Amino acid sequence: QVHLEESGGGLVQAGGSLRLACAASGRTGGPISMAWFRQVPGNERQFVAGISWLRESTAYTDSVKERFTISRDAAKSTVFLQMNSLKPEDTGLYYCAALRGATTAQSMRDKRIYRDWGQGTQVTVSS
Repeated sequence: QVHLEESGGGLVQAGGSLRLACAASGRTGGPISMAWFRQVPGNERQFVAGISWLRESTAYTDSVKERFTISRDAAKSTVFLQMNSLKPEDTGLYYCAALRGATTAQSMRDKRIYRDWGQGTQVTVSS
């Protein structure tokens, strides 16, 4: 099992930036693909961005393209989400997820394929 711990959330004004981090520990050997999901009360957890172990390919939900960037450190044990030009609609609880293996630009959007999840970090964007 992979243990995931998110950090970096907080309160920011619209137009500001935040950088989320997700540190993986435990059984991190081998190929691991990771992603960020966002959840607001009353709604399902929604895909935000993902990065595949295979060729480090990435994908984003349309609403965050050109504003958010997902990346990973050289050891591939920490994944980051750089969030710029934040909007109030970006508000939510951001979860990190991990899957042992490779994902595609399509499959990484499906929350059902991820086995391991963090506890979430709250992002609040004020208008």
